Amino acid sequence: MSRYDWLLFLHLIGAFALIGSVVTFSTLLVSGERVAGPQLVFLGRRLFEVGGLLTLIFGIWLALDDYSITDGWIIGALVLWFVGGGSGSRVGELYNTGEGGRARQPLIVMTLATLAVLILMIYKPGA
Repeated sequence: MSRYDWLLFLHLIGAFALIGSVVTFSTLLVSGERVAGPQLVFLGRRLFEVGGLLTLIFGIWLALDDYSITDGWIIGALVLWFVGGGSGSRVGELYNTGEGGRARQPLIVMTLATLAVLILMIYKPGA
């Protein structure tokens, strides 16, 4: 495997972890306290943190190797990553403090930002 393949693999592992955190927090929102809340909050937060870090580090590394960091789709993805990151941190914070019922709006923002980043990564408009 080439270095590019390894970087892409690690970047995709991060993306799967981010999607896992969206699914975990969505499950908590839909089911409320009927499921193991504290354990799922812990899992969702760790998936979010690890996934966010892996996607950012290896995504920038890939962009520097094969693309220009000033490409519009990369800048758009970075902006959306920060929007999703801020809202995802807020979701985790609300669930940690027991205010999971108020997490609906930041979770929607997190989900939409994550999906938009995925669309940018798959289609790479303008590349």
